[in-house]
Amino acid sequence: MSSESLIANLSSDLTPVQRRSMLREGGLVLALGAVELALFLGLGVMRPDMHHITGSPFLIWRVGSLGLLAVVACVLAIRSFSPTARPRRGLMLASALAVAAIIGGAFVTPDGASERALLDRIDPASGLICAASIFVLSLPIVALLGALMRRAAPTQPRLSALASGIAAGACGAFVFAFCCPFNDPLYVVVWYSVGCAAVAVAAQWGLPRRFRL
Repeated sequence: MSSESLIANLSSDLTPVQRRSMLREGGLVLALGAVELALFLGLGVMRPDMHHITGSPFLIWRVGSLGLLAVVACVLAIRSFSPTARPRRGLMLASALAVAAIIGGAFVTPDGASERALLDRIDPASGLICAASIFVLSLPIVALLGALMRRAAPTQPRLSALASGIAAGACGAFVFAFCCPFNDPLYVVVWYSVGCAAVAVAAQWGLPRRFRL
């Protein structure tokens, strides 16, 4: 059998593969995040004083920085699925943005918050619930990004998985920010970071396993 005939026989049953569209994939992530936010708020868990603090600096900082980080991280994660992408650069950009957001929190601390004891400010009992909530809210985004990652051809799956975890964690934190009753930026920095870090570690551990032969 000639090589041409062999190739024809091997490829006769193959079906065309749909070309990737980062715009379509980004739209899917955005749609899932919007649905999750709508369902979460539909349960009536939005903080009751939201209409009173809508224009407050600390709420603008929290929602704005998390929203920006979620969008940027999702774009970087989806781009990292390309064989020619360099995920490390995207991770550095996302990290720099997170650090900038943390620094910005120092300028929106409510009056009197800095005078309280450290344990009172971070409230570990409530903080653990907060971090766990962010982790749970991030799972649907992790699953979607994992599915998109498997359909693509990332050459550095562990870094792509880490980028996906950071993106999902930021999305979960953004959703949770609308019901979190704590205004202290220190509380937000500590426990939101814990929740997002847990998502990133879980994604980096779990998603690349799909790529093992």
